Amino acid sequence: MVDQNTMMFRKETEDNKARGVLLEVCAAMKEKGYNPINQLVGYLSSGDPAYVTSHNDARNKIRALERDEVLEELVRSYLANIPNL
Repeated sequence: MVDQNTMMFRKETEDNKARGVLLEVCAAMKEKGYNPINQLVGYLSSGDPAYVTSHNDARNKIRALERDEVLEELVRSYLANIPNL
């Protein structure tokens, strides 16, 4: 029998750390002519930091975060723009 209970995911993160890093990394990717959305999807789905430019130390900055921290910030930001949620 399969367990039907919903698992709770709780992760405490530093406020705005992931947001700040994402903004800096996206700016660096744009400066180099990359599409930040495509590059971040590649990085998050594969874990390969080569998807992130080394320009302005963006690769090292994103690697300082756990990928789940990045995902958490992206989901938080997306859901914050949905009314009545």
